[in-house]
Amino acid sequence: MNILIKNGHIIDPANKVDGKLDLLISDGKIAKLGKPGSLPAEGAQVVDAAGKLVVPGLIDLHVHLREPGYEYKETVATGTAAARAGGFTAVCCMPNTSPVNDCRSVTELILSQARTEASARVFPIGAITKGSKGEELAEIGELVEAGCVGISDDGRPVMTSAVMRRAMEY
Repeated sequence: MNILIKNGHIIDPANKVDGKLDLLISDGKIAKLGKPGSLPAEGAQVVDAAGKLVVPGLIDLHVHLREPGYEYKETVATGTAAARAGGFTAVCCMPNTSPVNDCRSVTELILSQARTEASARVFPIGAITKGSKGEELAEIGELVEAGCVGISDDGRPVMTSAVMRRAMEY
């Protein structure tokens, strides 16, 4: 299936594109960019994006998917569905889960759920400290090896400057 997005203001910083253009999508991939009216519309679903921005998928750097442990609040499936509906193709999920994402097994569980349930890419954020209690560093290297892209205690304070300094040095 082809989709032709017409008359939109396309912004794609990676490719230095910023202007009113038409965009042809073929088989789920960008096939062509062209001046308004220059791309073929036959056989394509046409979307008029006049007055709208057309941008690459957005990334939300701070979401609370809450799985595991608080699935009644949010899951990988529901959180990524909401993100995708809002134009986000990737999310970074905070470690405020139960158990806290402070070890390899929790990170692996989140990524396993993401592989089967997510409708957007999921990048876990690991806890800075064990249990996000602010007292003792989590195994940051283990979290990174498991797939975490960053660390945060998600609004909870790290109790001493020495612990925070060690985390930053790590």
